[in-house]
Amino acid sequence: MIDLNDTLGQVATAHPASTLVFLRHRLDFCCGGGQKLGEACRRIGLDPDAVVAEIAAEGSSSAPERWDTRPLPDLIDFILTRYHEPLRLDLPALLAAARRVERVHARKGSCPHGLASLLEQLDAEIRQHLAKEEQVLFPALRAGSGGASVHMPVRVIMQEHDDHGASLRRLRELATDFSPPPEACATWRALYAGLEKLESELMEHIHLENNVLFPRALNALD
Repeated sequence: MIDLNDTLGQVATAHPASTLVFLRHRLDFCCGGGQKLGEACRRIGLDPDAVVAEIAAEGSSSAPERWDTRPLPDLIDFILTRYHEPLRLDLPALLAAARRVERVHARKGSCPHGLASLLEQLDAEIRQHLAKEEQVLFPALRAGSGGASVHMPVRVIMQEHDDHGASLRRLRELATDFSPPPEACATWRALYAGLEKLESELMEHIHLENNVLFPRALNALD
């Protein structure tokens, strides 16, 4: 049963299907995963009980994996294959599309000026971020390190997650909530669809690390 005093991160962990509902209503369950469900809903004018009912309905039609009960190495493998590898492929394609849209439609008032520059910055930051996880933090966790010994690298990674969250908010702003204007060409429409997919997957990615992987690692004995 979902308690309105549970945090968004706790609900997303125990009821993975809830992430679809949270994404639909733009409830931040990754970087903002510490917010209580009831308070977060009321803050943006949602009926908390209605949101809980949506989660129950979503959960009855799908049963996503609960990663809080699986071994940490399994969760790390999932993060690498489901999120790290696709990010390295998707971001360059989105960047190329953004550059093309800004070049071809530069004179239109609806052109998302600055989008390519932001994506270029995000791509560079995420590549460095993934390297830190893959070369430092994840090997340490696989080797059984935990508690105080991983506190500092986890803190650094979580700060970078906050930065990624800010970049996602700016992307949504520049891309007018990922709603292409009537005059948008096929590339423009595909770009916005790709950005919306990037947002949802990066939020799910950050949630699994912030709210599942890292708490378990920090609570482990050295």
